[in-house]
Amino acid sequence: MTALFDSHVHLDAAEFDVDRGEVLRAARAAGVTGMLIPAIVASAWRSLRDWLSSNTASAVGECGLDFHDVSLDLERQLHFLREQLQLAREFGLPLVLHARGAFEQVILELQRFIREHGALCGVVHSFSGSVEQAKRLWEMGFLIGIGGPLTYPRARRLRGLVATMPLEYLLLETDAPDQPTPAIAASATNRHGSSMCSIAWRGCAGGHVRTSRAPPLPMRRLFGIGVPSGPRQEPA
Repeated sequence: MTALFDSHVHLDAAEFDVDRGEVLRAARAAGVTGMLIPAIVASAWRSLRDWLSSNTASAVGECGLDFHDVSLDLERQLHFLREQLQLAREFGLPLVLHARGAFEQVILELQRFIREHGALCGVVHSFSGSVEQAKRLWEMGFLIGIGGPLTYPRARRLRGLVATMPLEYLLLETDAPDQPTPAIAASATNRHGSSMCSIAWRGCAGGHVRTSRAPPLPMRRLFGIGVPSGPRQEPA
């Protein structure tokens, strides 16, 4: 069985309170050997610098921009993104980036920061931008997160994009309990767990990428989780 790493799952979400243990067992049975759980609880943001100063973290995030929700204030989003880019640089940590409808603006913010302050690294999760945008992210040291949307019937452009991507720049994710596959979205529960990572993987191995094997090593190197050899990838 191919070892899998879910690079973006909200296992701490309330949707999993009733069966979190069952979800973990199903994930292990599907070959998921590890998970990264991004922080999204607002109560933890106020003292983030203090927390990072006295605790061990795998990354800064989830942070970024969301242009899909027009009720969100753009300047406020930019303020928090820029502050968290600075924290990632200050503490030598990778970023977990959200860019819903905002891939170009996130790329421009990364380019500006790197030009003024130095290198960053991380992952842009749930990527659905263009090949050109993906290449610009690779060149800056960022990986691309893909998951459930790859299985959507209308996602031909995304599958074509993934087929051209170098495997070393791809990370699998579920974003559970969000972004379920069509079958799960139509079910009574409308939720899914990290075992879905194996479904996304089977979709890739079935012809959407150029090889039948993609080890979780890029994920482990980036976030320093169970790295078998060599240092974690860090900003230069």
